[in-house]
Amino acid sequence: MPARQRKNGLDHSTAYAFTAMLGALSLGAPAEAVEVTAGDWKFTANGNVNVHYIRASCEEQTTTPVGGGLACFGAGGEDETSSISNGLLPAALALGVSTTQNGYDIGVTFGFYPGISTNDGSPNLGQGADARNTALGTASIDMRQVFVTFGNDDMGTFLLGRNIGLFGADAILNDMTLPGVGAGNGNYATPSNTSLGSIGLGYIYTDWLSQINYTTRDFGGLKFTLGVFDPLEPVGTPTAQAVPESTPGFHGKVAYTGGPVYLSATVISQKHEGVTDAQDFDSFGFDVGGKLTFGGFEFLAWYYQGEGVGTTALFLLGSDGFGEERDSDGFLAQVTYKFGDTKLGANYGESNLDLASGEALSDLVKTNEKFTLGVYHSLTENFTLLAEFTDVMAEAHSGVENDSNNFNIGAYFSF
Repeated sequence: MPARQRKNGLDHSTAYAFTAMLGALSLGAPAEAVEVTAGDWKFTANGNVNVHYIRASCEEQTTTPVGGGLACFGAGGEDETSSISNGLLPAALALGVSTTQNGYDIGVTFGFYPGISTNDGSPNLGQGADARNTALGTASIDMRQVFVTFGNDDMGTFLLGRNIGLFGADAILNDMTLPGVGAGNGNYATPSNTSLGSIGLGYIYTDWLSQINYTTRDFGGLKFTLGVFDPLEPVGTPTAQAVPESTPGFHGKVAYTGGPVYLSATVISQKHEGVTDAQDFDSFGFDVGGKLTFGGFEFLAWYYQGEGVGTTALFLLGSDGFGEERDSDGFLAQVTYKFGDTKLGANYGESNLDLASGEALSDLVKTNEKFTLGVYHSLTENFTLLAEFTDVMAEAHSGVENDSNNFNIGAYFSF
């Protein structure tokens, strides 16, 4: 995080998605980004590399799977899996350029997020059912950030481009498993570049959205953000059923920072067009929460609720396919204690998904829940060693249950 970061709206917004992550992770003093000034221009670079050994004990293949459940399953008769991979965060390199012209602070950010796992497809969705982790593969680069900001202390700041969303962002950015693994991502024979952390197990993944936002200036620690984003099709929508949306998605946020207290609330809304009018449905969700620092302790809790928002990913399983929305809610509760260069933490989260009105009982997920215990030790200001244990349980509306657990040990380096 830049040591000389200005307090104007531009620098806060430009650094938000990435340096907020690093700040949330920091166990010691904030890490300094690489910063070069040339005339009226400032160039910055920051990032991370994290690598973990993950050992998972997955549910037996003979057990009925919970649809949308997040407990991992064995494959090929093997329930125990091992992996050397990234955790909740992929590796990252964020490059920024900023300047002040005619009284306006202007900046651009490009964020490259490569993984270390062999992955020739989407780094977030895995390589596909027929792909395997074999020799001669390559790692993918996930281009999550491409955006411009402009504004000043008086007018606030506009952000235009691809960046982290608002709904669910504070929950994941303050999740203690961010530098680690949390819940593993399952069958490592077809790896993704990231684990789950507490995604779908306490909050819905905020995702990286094409958006246009306006954030007000600071009103005594209070800030407001309003914006529109490129509407999303639910994950898994067949191409033939991907109908263009007539309106953008909308989101907003209010956040307050005051001494040891941080509070925030967000909203998200989007209309979904189906192949027929009867398949149309609307999504609306909100989250609210905060954290309190007291001596070496930090207490955190976030709660979300939605209609048609779904679970795990935005709008995933948000409707029954016939225009009826499914309600969902969930929460993440966390406590950490830091002494010296070491932090101990525990968090518990669950995400619940209701059946739509009139929907028949099925093996669709009702609840995904997990708890994580973690130890994080700052060997240096920028280098952290860590170990975690996580247990995951998925329960269907039919009563079917899946269980898994994973242990990880690894390292996280940021600059």
